[in-house]
Amino acid sequence: MKYSGWPEPGELVVGKIEEIEDFGVFVDLEEYQDKRGLIHISEVASGWIKNVRDHVREGQIAVCKVIDVDESHEQIDLSLKDVNDHQRSDKIQEWKNEQKADNWMEIAFGEDIDDELYISIANELLGAHGSLYDAFKQAAIHGEEAVEKTDLSEDERAALVETARENVSVPYVNVTGYVDLENASPSGVDGIKAALQAAEGNGELADEIDLSVSYVGSPEYRIKVQAPNYKTAEAALEASAERAISAIEAEGGEGEYHRERRSDDE
Repeated sequence: MKYSGWPEPGELVVGKIEEIEDFGVFVDLEEYQDKRGLIHISEVASGWIKNVRDHVREGQIAVCKVIDVDESHEQIDLSLKDVNDHQRSDKIQEWKNEQKADNWMEIAFGEDIDDELYISIANELLGAHGSLYDAFKQAAIHGEEAVEKTDLSEDERAALVETARENVSVPYVNVTGYVDLENASPSGVDGIKAALQAAEGNGELADEIDLSVSYVGSPEYRIKVQAPNYKTAEAALEASAERAISAIEAEGGEGEYHRERRSDDE
């Protein structure tokens, strides 16, 4: 996504060096639509510069600091020397993340999505999370909860979450669910213990997740799962609840799975 507006003085921008002259360097801004800036030779590097080409080359991706913006003359003055290594690294990573998010937008809403709809959806996500990448990351972790305060349609939210779950890598996610277990049969407490033991087994995902079951308040038990991604966590949570319910029903009891805690309301 390229912004149609203008950068602000002091802002760090990513640009591609297109022309090198004796007096400075012309840079096409990668994040802004049809915007070009100039790095004067005095802003290319500290100290005396004999040859600009000793410091930059055509086609190079550079992180620059915006010194001044004159919209009336369509002029953007940039500095290369005022950007340190840490700023450069962080800005490049941010730019790469936004490129990923731009690709995910096309996956979620189609490569032929028209500009107006794209901008509408993007503005909702930017308003909620500050960047497209963070919006997809939060959707991967929290599902539709991450976009519930936006004006996106139900279908748009679903498409966003599905794409996020399939494409975004996060260190780990935590999900929580609850299962009610009741057993009026002769097996009583022993039957419930057997159901909880079944719930605690990590099944086929044992090497990928951390799962725990704890007592909340009769007849409710909490299941917590930590996993490398939202999709795996949800699958493990539901499988745990299903194992518990199957086990309690085999004992002659009853079980029910739900996502929200109920005990406080009783």
